[in-house]
Parts: sequence; C-alpha cells; structure tokens
Amino acid sequence: MSISEIVARRRTFAIISHPDAGKTTLTEKLLWYGGAIHEAGMVRAKKGRKAATSDWMKIEQQRGISVTSSVMSFPHDGHHMNLVDTPGHEDFCEDTFRALAAVDSAVILIDGAKGVEPQTLKLMDVCRLRRTPVITFVNKCDRDIRDPLELFDEIEKMLGPKVVPMTLPVGSGVSFKGVYSFFDESFHSFAEHDSEASDQKGTTGIYKMDLADSKLDDLAGEREARNIRDLTELVSGACEPFDLQRYLDQDITPVFFGSAMHNFGVKHLLDALVRLAPAPGSRESDKRTVMADEDKFTGFVFKIQANMDPKHRDRLAFVRVCSGKFLRGEKVLHVRSGREVRLASPTTFVAQDRSLVDEAFSGDIVGIHDPGMFAIGDTLTGGEKLQYEGIPEFSPEHFARVLSINPLRTKQLLKGLEQLTQEGAAQIFQPFSGPHQVLGVVGRLQFEVIQFRLSEEYQAECRFEPLSIWQARWVTGPEKDVQAFREANLFDCSMDRHGDLVYLPTHEFKVRLQQEKFPTLEFRGARKN
Repeated sequence: MSISEIVARRRTFAIISHPDAGKTTLTEKLLWYGGAIHEAGMVRAKKGRKAATSDWMKIEQQRGISVTSSVMSFPHDGHHMNLVDTPGHEDFCEDTFRALAAVDSAVILIDGAKGVEPQTLKLMDVCRLRRTPVITFVNKCDRDIRDPLELFDEIEKMLGPKVVPMTLPVGSGVSFKGVYSFFDESFHSFAEHDSEASDQKGTTGIYKMDLADSKLDDLAGEREARNIRDLTELVSGACEPFDLQRYLDQDITPVFFGSAMHNFGVKHLLDALVRLAPAPGSRESDKRTVMADEDKFTGFVFKIQANMDPKHRDRLAFVRVCSGKFLRGEKVLHVRSGREVRLASPTTFVAQDRSLVDEAFSGDIVGIHDPGMFAIGDTLTGGEKLQYEGIPEFSPEHFARVLSINPLRTKQLLKGLEQLTQEGAAQIFQPFSGPHQVLGVVGRLQFEVIQFRLSEEYQAECRFEPLSIWQARWVTGPEKDVQAFREANLFDCSMDRHGDLVYLPTHEFKVRLQQEKFPTLEFRGARKN
C-alpha cells in the first residue's frame, strides 16, 4: 500500500466541549467500539469501580475531571483513528488550544438540555481560527432535551456554521425511542439497542422503513411517530443539504443526536468521522507547503508530559506526524538545536497505557522519550531545515508567588516547577527584584493541580501567595530601549523560562503609560515558540 493510500485512511480528531457535557464518556465509548478497551470506566471513580481510561492522572480520577489532553489510537472500518481527548474545564483551555493544532477535525459535544455553553463558544473560536471543520453531537437524549429546532437555531447563531442534521431524535428522556438517520433513511430503536448493545455493539435495533410506514407507530408510539414525521418535514424544508466541501470549509456542521452513556448514536458519529472527516492534509512551514503524502518525514511537538509513569520519572514529547513515514530507531533532525536524535522507543497510547510502534504516518501521534531537549512547537524532520509555525503562549490570567514549605526540598520544588511549566500547564517568571518565582495560570484550578502534582510527583510542598498582577506583556524592541525600560520598571519586570523580558503590571493603564514613554517597544500579549 502506498503512503498516499495509508494517509487517506487516517483520521485525527479532537473531542471538545463544555465541562459535564459527557466528553470523557463519549471518548471511552468510541474506544470501546474500536476495540481499544473492553470496559469503559465511569467518569467518577468510586469504591470498586474503575476510573475513566482517558483520565489517567490521580487528580483526574479523584475529581472526575480531565485536566490534560489524552492521546488514543484505535481502528474502525479499515481506518486508523487518532483521538485527542481534551480538557473541558475553561481553566485548562491552553492545553485544548495546543491539542487542536495537532488534529484535522473536531467533534463538538453539546448537552441537549443546556445547549451551547460559554466554554463551547471559546473552543469554537479556536476551531474557527485554525479552520478546523467540526461535527456536532447532541448528547444526553436519554434525558429531557430542548426542542431540536431550538437547538439548531442556537447552534447557528452562537457557533456560526449552518446546521445540517444527519440524525434526528425520536422523543427524549423517558419518551426517547431512538433516532431517525438521514444516512440510510432508517429508524434506530433505543429500547432494542439498550437491551442488546453490550453484545452487538449497536448492530441491533435498526429498522429501515419509510417514515409513512405504520410500523413506525408500533415501534415509536403514535405520538412520537407523528412528531418525527413533522420534524423531518420541517428540517427537510428549512435546512440546507449536506455538502462535503462546505463542511471542510467550516460553513456547515453535521449534527447527530444520541446518548454516550448508553452507547446510542455513537456508531453514527464514528461512521461519520470515517466518511466525512478529512484525512491529513498539507501544512505550511517557513520554507514551503508540506504535503501529507510526500516521502520526507516531518512532524512537530505539540505536547510535553512529565511523569506519565511516576515510578520511572519519565518525560514524553507528543509528536504529530505531518508527512512521510516515521520509523522506529531512525535518526531525525531536531531543527531548533540542529542536532540529530535517534527515536529508539516511539510509543502509541490509550491514555497512559503504551505500546511500541515500529512505524507511523501522517496524522499519527507518537510519544518519544524526552531527555530534556524538546519543547512545545519544536519541528522534527528527516534532515530538511524547515520550521512549522510555533504554538503561542498567551498571557496568564492569575498570578501567585511560589513559597516553599520545606526549604530542604527547594531543589525538588524548582525541578518540578521547571518540568510542569515546560508542559505548558502554566508559566513561570523570575522577578529581578526578589528571590521567589511567580507562577502564572489561565484558571485558578491550575494552582490546585500544580500544587497536587508537586506534592505527589516531586514530594515538594509549597503554597501560593496571590499577586495583584493584571496580565503579562512580552517586551521587544531595540536592545538599548529594552534595557532602559527594564531599569525604569525593575519591580514590575521578570524573565520567563526562555530568558525573555516580561512586564507584569498591576493595571492595564500602566501598559498604555509605558507605551507612551517607550514608543519603540512592543508589549505583546502572547509569545510565539
């Protein structure tokens, strides 16, 4: 099989949603369908019950939330599926932003009762920025949901793309009877599916029939049969037909209904990812357009993760393969340093469970051992000196001074902070005016996660002292003027982990004032890697 044919069978996608929409549950049901796991874990671990497979961190299992992206691969219908499960909580949106840089499409999960929520809007903005096509899955149909037409209107007004329903719910809550699929013009019975899905993985309960067929009244009940006929007629007249190119251009979003908890509608979604979602495509570099099916290997690091196996204190770099063939044991060029490195033990994942991989192709995500030389945004190639666009670091929203509780563990604390901030979970700043480092995060919950991980993984206890800092601004310009600015604002200036000057003002007006005083300088709200 040629590289072009292999790449055409790759699907690399992320699942994104507002917290509690059922994202981790949907992720595990997709893995179950693909045969990657034999038992899906519950989102909240309780006594005698396993935690979610994709939530591998101890704090994720205790709190029942995802705080870092998980990477998983599984087969389906002759295709190789690469799934990135992202954090839903807004306090970890930077991790989601980096994950979306590594995928070709996304599934937006919406709670059928709550509709479009604030974090969904932010995530859609990122998809729009990256021109990522999205499929929408309306979840929790086994509970009472809002009127589908009302949901369609809200999705179009708040998210942007026009809605093209691919399935429609027949009732909801206790009256949920199943879905009608426009794909095969068939009714899929929820009751029949629910009773036998554990053995058949959703192959039962499919009744192909015309909506006018009286058998639908027997299967769904007269009331729900009448409602689905009316709804289908309205949708057919009001919604535009599906057009693949418009989906790829993000003009439309296919919409599916189901219940991830009960495995219902999940196969519709999975089949749609195979049929509709794009295979890996071309990517721009600083030298040329790189085609996914060309022979030359290229890839970039989009995620760093320390201590996936606490016993071995390991550190892994997650690489998205962008072109060519990745071979275990081959030497590749680390473009930023100019050094050749041998990738001896590349791995693929189901959460923290790993397996060695001998080869990978465009669209695949592999983990490689990181001795400390890799950083987010680094490009790896088969020898060509090209660089993919870096993943920016945005200004944190919350800041705190880091104070060690046990001075004898200060070395471990500093090492832990260095490694955790290299993951991109937070940013560390060293003030010129004091010995204590300043930690910056997007959301306050990150302080708790970092404090927990420092204690669990590095045995270093610390506390955080909140600081009244507005935002971070990276200062660039003529070296002479930068030096003058630093000397004039020493108490508000720090150095980031890259050695760049950062201004940490207490108020926005201070930035405007400094811009007037130093017109040759730029005060940037993000740093490109």
